[in-house]
Amino acid sequence: MEATAIAHTALGDLRGLRGEGYASFRAVPYAAPPVGASRFAPPQPAPSWTGLRDATRHGPIAPQGRSRLAAAMGDFARPQDEDCLTLTISTPAADDDARPVMVFLHGGAYSSGAGSLDWYDGAVLARDQGIVVVGVNYRLGALGWLVHEGVSEGNLGLQDQVAALRWVRDQIVAFGGDPAQVTVAGQSAGAGSIVRLLTEPDAKALFRRAILQSGGFSRPPATREVAAKTGAEFVRLLGEDPRTAPTERLIEAQGEFARGRARFAETTPPFVPVSDAPNRPDAAAGLDVMIGVTREEMHAFFAANPEMQDPPPDAVAAKFAELRADKERYRVRRPGGSAMDLIADLMSEHVFIRPTFQAAGRMAAAGAQVFAYRFDWAPPGSRFKAGHCIELPFVFGTLDAWPGAGMLEGGDPRQMSALSTTMRRLWSGFVRDGDPGMGWPLYDPRRRATMVFGDVVGVMGT
Repeated sequence: MEATAIAHTALGDLRGLRGEGYASFRAVPYAAPPVGASRFAPPQPAPSWTGLRDATRHGPIAPQGRSRLAAAMGDFARPQDEDCLTLTISTPAADDDARPVMVFLHGGAYSSGAGSLDWYDGAVLARDQGIVVVGVNYRLGALGWLVHEGVSEGNLGLQDQVAALRWVRDQIVAFGGDPAQVTVAGQSAGAGSIVRLLTEPDAKALFRRAILQSGGFSRPPATREVAAKTGAEFVRLLGEDPRTAPTERLIEAQGEFARGRARFAETTPPFVPVSDAPNRPDAAAGLDVMIGVTREEMHAFFAANPEMQDPPPDAVAAKFAELRADKERYRVRRPGGSAMDLIADLMSEHVFIRPTFQAAGRMAAAGAQVFAYRFDWAPPGSRFKAGHCIELPFVFGTLDAWPGAGMLEGGDPRQMSALSTTMRRLWSGFVRDGDPGMGWPLYDPRRRATMVFGDVVGVMGT
């Protein structure tokens, strides 16, 4: 019989699993199920319960199609249901200690993924680093981000995230966490969500620190006008009322819609956060921020895409011209690189790398305490290189949970384990103290000191 742990929340008692040095609580509801007439409603408070609620098994994840990064990251199979607004909580113990908390918002282009996947299991961080880790499931795709008159004003996924942070503020003490020491961390779409949360004072008040991994900060939110047009086009393709359409049909239509909007070398998803106000990195003033990228973000998207293996020369030339980039400079930077390598390098720099460090500079200038990084490690000869998402198994210490991840194939297990140990120590140091430690200097636009994680870990740019 598995050992269990008990947490006493204000909503009711939970029975979780106890491992060596940690306890895990799964499928913990932070909002009422958004089903039936509530499909496109803002999240409502989770109802209380009587008795001991089972929290030993994962619940359903948000309805979604297959990730476009499955070749790089591997695939997963989990039951899906609209009743998905739950948390996965890992803690050293559900006791009275007030430990720092990391709330993780997963990526997936606002249309795939889940905070409850084994990829993001917080047990290793809880056991070895003494922090509480919370993974969030939120609404995805049209169910989370559709804008359509009479149906939804959009940003339901963002509202779900805020509801989760409020739940953490009110209930995390039952899991040995300190609501005054919350770091919100996000990767890709999760980081993009945090940028929007920074601009909302009520949301920003719910956390003290932020970790922004591969946020793609060149992409502004969709304006209401653009989002409404996108929503109308989607509903026409759907061919029925999205409020009553079967979930399976919604997901099928999302795939059709995304494929129909695909453009050469572009990866922006159709459903994204909505605002007529631009992203404001300076809104991070007063916070501690860790921010960074992987060295070759776009190779994760392009390396397994047959259409990008031998891209049309005229399309490549047009994209370089559109972005006013010198193709020869990229060719010199990557001797012997293919046309796909060059376009991937261009889009990595345009979408992720340059905007990330520009945002870091603006945050620092506004008064945030900023630590910047770049993740360079990749297995020798990997077609995915140091691509989007490759740092995640190292941050969580979950390398064994990524058996089908092409991006990790061929790596030296001993080196990977050691690199993960280093990164977990630094990420957790930031969550605890607002300073990762290990001599990681603050970022400023002049010195641009950046911690680099590769075969050697160290600071560049000083």
